[in-house]
This record gives sequence, structure tokens and C-alpha cells, in this order.
Amino acid sequence: MKIEDEIKQKAFKSAHQKAFINVVYTSGWLQQQQAAFFKPFGVTLPQFNILRILRGQHPEPATISLLIERMLDKTSNASRIVDKLELKGLVTRKQCPADRRTVDVLITDKGLDLLKQMEGKEGGEVTGIKNLTEEEAMQLSNLLDKVRG
Repeated sequence: MKIEDEIKQKAFKSAHQKAFINVVYTSGWLQQQQAAFFKPFGVTLPQFNILRILRGQHPEPATISLLIERMLDKTSNASRIVDKLELKGLVTRKQCPADRRTVDVLITDKGLDLLKQMEGKEGGEVTGIKNLTEEEAMQLSNLLDKVRG
């Protein structure tokens, strides 16, 4: 559906304004789609993001600062998210033997199993991204990279 129909606005000041509003609107829409996807698994998008980072590090641990550096949402509170994942048994946390001020975070087998259950579905299968061809998806990605400069 066109952005004009979604937000009930017929005219925009410019093509740039329309594109900006479309990106903001679509971002929120995608977040809603992802939230609905993650709900049955009992995790949020930021929690899922941390689990994926930890799986990529596995079997090596990650520090909270590494998680913050690699997270998609830089405004997320990584320490609090790790707390919640630890309560669910999806990660463990240990004091780093080399630096007592640092905490090592590791994904558990339960966390790895959860990601395996979710595999393949998080990359757009449940969103409109699947409506794009491979070429269109690359073009969109390149345009978004260009927007960020």
C-alpha cells in the first residue's frame, strides 16, 4: 500500500519529505511485524540481536562493550537486556579472569536452540521484505547505506 494511503495524506512538500516519512513509517511497521514474530518465542528484537551476536562469538565470550558496539539499536541498554536473557537461561555471565572489571557473556545451549527454532524466519520472511527480488533488496540496502552517508 502506498504511503499516501497508509497515512491518509495526499500531497507532500517534496519527494525528499515523502521518502523520509515513508522510511520512518516503514521502520515502525517493520518493528511491529518483528515484535509479533518474536512474541511466541518470548524474546524482543534487542534480545534476539544480542543472542545472534553471542552465537557469532561462540564459543568465545563477549563483553558488554562488544555487545553495545555491535547492536543494531545503539540506544538499547545491553546490560539490562543481558539480565533478562540470563533470567531466561539463554545466556550466562561470568567475571572475566583477565580483567575483574569486565564481565564475559556466553550464549547457553538453550539460547542456541532458540535461535535454531527461529532460523530463517527473522530475515524478512514474515515482513514485506520478502516481496522484493534479490536485486531490489540489494538496491534498497544500497540506498539506505547512501542515506546514512
